[in-house]
Amino acid sequence: MMNTKMNIFSAMMGVGLLAGAAGAAELSKPNILFVMSDDHTSQAIGAYGGRLAVLNPTPTIDSIAEEGMVMENAFCQNAICTPSRASIMTGQSSAVNGCPTLADTLPAERQYLPIELKKAGYQTAVIGKWHLHALPETFDYYKVLPGQGRYFDPIFFELGATGVNKFRRNVYEGSVKMTGHSSDCIADSALDWFKNKRDPKKPFYLSMHFKAPHDYFQYAPRYEDYLADVTIPEPENMRDRKNHGSIATRGDQDELVPYIGTSVGRRNPRRNYSQAEGRGKWAKKLDQSRSDEEILGDTYQEYLKAYLRCVKGVDDNLKRVVDYLKAEGLYDNTIIFYTGDQGFYLGEHDYIDKRWAYEESMRMPFIVRYPKQVKAGRSDAIVENIDYAPTILDFAGAETPDYMHGRSFKKILETGTASKDWKDSAYYHYWMHMASHDNPGHIAIRTKRYKLILFYGAPMDSDQAETPPAWELYDLKNDPTEDNNVYDNPEYAGVIEKLKKKLKTRRAELGEDDPKFPFNAVINEFWDYDQADRAKAIQLSHTYRQQRAAEAKVEK
Repeated sequence: MMNTKMNIFSAMMGVGLLAGAAGAAELSKPNILFVMSDDHTSQAIGAYGGRLAVLNPTPTIDSIAEEGMVMENAFCQNAICTPSRASIMTGQSSAVNGCPTLADTLPAERQYLPIELKKAGYQTAVIGKWHLHALPETFDYYKVLPGQGRYFDPIFFELGATGVNKFRRNVYEGSVKMTGHSSDCIADSALDWFKNKRDPKKPFYLSMHFKAPHDYFQYAPRYEDYLADVTIPEPENMRDRKNHGSIATRGDQDELVPYIGTSVGRRNPRRNYSQAEGRGKWAKKLDQSRSDEEILGDTYQEYLKAYLRCVKGVDDNLKRVVDYLKAEGLYDNTIIFYTGDQGFYLGEHDYIDKRWAYEESMRMPFIVRYPKQVKAGRSDAIVENIDYAPTILDFAGAETPDYMHGRSFKKILETGTASKDWKDSAYYHYWMHMASHDNPGHIAIRTKRYKLILFYGAPMDSDQAETPPAWELYDLKNDPTEDNNVYDNPEYAGVIEKLKKKLKTRRAELGEDDPKFPFNAVINEFWDYDQADRAKAIQLSHTYRQQRAAEAKVEK
């Protein structure tokens, strides 16, 4: 009888020791704070240098960068909100995760990152802009904006909320409404979670997603005087687009210049930042009687200042959270990731928004601070947004699931260098042909030296090109601002052949070449781009110009 009691006691002690060991292991894991702003491009972060660094727009982010790793070649595979966020959440390409467009939904069963983190013992939360349509119910806690969300007096869907709020024709059940600017409200909500909802017995994972600086850049009134007396430098290629682009983006003899890619000034009459009827506050005070060249400069100044005022609000609110972590003794055991959901155009090539495979929108800022493991410095290793989830999971002590396309780059963050078997290219695919900002559908491959782009110009549900297809090649070593398309330069023929093979291989790896996507027929048709293909592109250019011109007459 005594032996039986001793055995039971020993078993109970064993279970207790195991539970205690598991609890201790969880507490020894780092906390994770993943901060993502909407459309915050690397050009507007001091740590990345560039023409805006002198304005000191991001002192808090820069301080994190000084003590962490700055990834100089981080790229998204699809530079638009929903697709990029879905790739971050799933570690998968748009072709596989089911979210290639703004309208697509990421259901709870595919919200893989929090699922895997919870398995690893983490308490999970997401606060701010979500934009994946289905509620983030896989998280332990959520407080997220509906869709794009509002800049002022925002409504949030919140776990456990029973309120009903209305805005215009929409009714939001299970929501709460806050007063003030969204950046302030998101930081307030994060601090409330830390103080009142966080379980100190578990390591935490918090996604804090700012709406700012998404256009139309509505900033908190306290920033009205910020940069008011400053003249912001223009990008050198805003007024002179040089040999950037191709018949796909400019048309035959530049006949599609007014129709492809929305603009800062009046180049694209359908949508630009100078329009007085636009939602941008700056447009209402522009002198519309001024010439096109003058209005371009005026508009650039006003929209850059509005954008950077939103950035300033993000940086100041991030400082509030950082100060709390420091005060509570959490800072040095918290990995801080800072990124934007993609890049953004700040006037380069007279483009606005994102979507393009060009550097300004394909490149993402990505900064990681964790002195215990992450080396301070910079790395030029190529990483993609599909790699973010595997990297986060690696820091959490979890393996990368087989269903993810991405790979962990934790070792790169620890050493600053990539292994010999690390990827040497980033893939890109913009699916939403000519939607919203007049960007043709295109695919691309980007190595450290070159970028090869195919504009196939077809809608998602079509096997016929609508705008003229064309290839573009940029030698980024000699042309980092992509001002000279050298695809037709015979000196690069061998480079093009190798890049096309690499592009084809990566498309197969990511499930992008599936024949179920009709536009792949167009990609295959124009792959070799012989003289017949070029002739067809010229005809498509003429046809599309005539179509758009006719539409403009009807609108008038």
